Parts: sequence; structure tokens; C-alpha cells
Amino acid sequence: MYQKHFGLNQAPFSLTPNTGFFFGLSPHVEALQVLQTALQTGEGFIKVTGEVGTGKTLICRKLINELPDKFHCAFLPNPYLTPAELRWALASKLGLKFASDMDQQQLTGRIQKQLLALSAHGHTIVLVLDEAQALPDDSLEALRLFTNLETETRKLLQVVLFGQPELDDRLKRQEFRQLRQRITFSYNLRPLTWDETDAYIRHRLAIAGRAGEPLFTSRETRQIAYASRGIPRLINILAHKALLLSFGEGATRVQTSHVKAAIQDTEDASVRRLLSWKWLPFFTLITVVFGLGLQHVLRSVV
Repeated sequence: MYQKHFGLNQAPFSLTPNTGFFFGLSPHVEALQVLQTALQTGEGFIKVTGEVGTGKTLICRKLINELPDKFHCAFLPNPYLTPAELRWALASKLGLKFASDMDQQQLTGRIQKQLLALSAHGHTIVLVLDEAQALPDDSLEALRLFTNLETETRKLLQVVLFGQPELDDRLKRQEFRQLRQRITFSYNLRPLTWDETDAYIRHRLAIAGRAGEPLFTSRETRQIAYASRGIPRLINILAHKALLLSFGEGATRVQTSHVKAAIQDTEDASVRRLLSWKWLPFFTLITVVFGLGLQHVLRSVV
């Protein structure tokens, strides 16, 4: 809608994870480095967790796109599957053809033979699950049993779990201690800082074709950073709405009023957080002054 008005050739803040907009910010680069290192060492379980909207799916797609040719990837975007459904899904991703009446023991045997065959041809098989917090408990246990499949020198299957913090909470339970001990590499995605948010917004606008003066000043990006809590998905929503409001008024750049209106119109954005950050230096100063004054009074009494 506003692309031509602002000199853009594509939407800069779409919510669809697009690796073409990937920006090498510290948390995302570190997560990829952990994943790549873990896969190269041939470990069984690897886990990446982060709050909703912090970029897990984008990193997942980036990882899959950049896997070396020796890796054979089986990707399950929706792992809300029973153990039987999980086996069928894995078998299908491995290219197996099977009869619908095959029992689970036979299916597991076919999967193991296929994994051995792929391994013999130099392939490393990786099962990647997005939204892993949705896995039922018995399916998590089925995953652990899959990683028992191994040769004398390496695992036949590596598993990468992308999930929300609820996954970490579940894995702390006693019944998952065996699975927990097999997670040799893990990474927790943090939100973006203000500087990272500012760079993130400018990067996406540049990829979308923006040239010339910035559409957002540092004041507006700081407001977006605080209200979004540094969560990329919320940053995208707020920046998109601010651009819409600016376009609607015929302005050539985003103004503070546009950002404030975008924040108020976005359910999960925090206006209170924005206000608390604004007053934080004042309250910190008051606390320090009060503390020094109290110390002086106590010394006088003594």
C-alpha cells in the first residue's frame, strides 16, 4: 500500500519469516553458530528456545537453507503428533514407501534400515522440529528412542528442537531426565536491544529498497524497541503500522505521533513499559539521592 510512497520495492515488515531479510544480529548469529557446530560434531539433541516472535522460525529456515550437501534434512513444522504419527512423518521425509497396514515395529525397522543406508552413502540425517513445545509427552520419549539408533562411531539421527520457553519447563521434569541429558548443545534467543532494534529496522528498509534519509529517527526506533520489548515480530507490527499512519497523512517520514498511535493500536505492545523506561532515569536518581540522604541522617544519629 505505502511501498511506492516511500520508495520501497517490497513490504519491509512482513510477518512471514523471509531469509532474504536475515540480519546478522548477535543473538541470531550466535544461535546459528551453535547449531552448525553441534551438527558438525554429530551430537544427538540440539535445542533452541525463545519467546514468541524472537525469530526461531527464521533461524530454522536459515539453518535448513545453508546445510551442506552431506546433510539430509527432515523438517516438521507442526510436531503436534502422536508417536505413531511421528514415525510415519519421519518415514515419509526419509523417502520411504510403505503399506498403510504396516505395524509400528515394522515401520521402526524400515526407518532404521533407511538411516543406515543413508549413513553408508555419507549422509548425515537431521530431524528439525519447529514449535517443539507442542510435542506430546510420549512423542518426546519416542524422539529420545530414535536417537538410540547409532553405529559404533556416530548417531544415525540428529534432532534439532526449536521451541518456546515452555519446552524448557517441561524438560525440567523428572520423567524427561534421560532426554535432558542428551541435549548437548542449547541456546536461548534473547530479545533485541535498542541499538539492535534500530539497526534491524534500518536493515529491513534498505533490503526493501529504501534510499535517502531514514524513515525512522533514533527517537522512533527507541520507542518501538521499548514498547515491543525487543521482540522482532512486534517490531515488525509496530513499524508497519507506523508507516501506514504516516502514509495516510501524506508524510514523508514516520513521526513520534505515528509510533505512539501504532503502540496504542497493538494489543501486545506495552505503553506502560514505554512510560516506565521514560521515567526510569528519574526514579533511579531519586533512589540514589534518597539513599545518600538516609545514610547522612544515620551517621548524624550515631
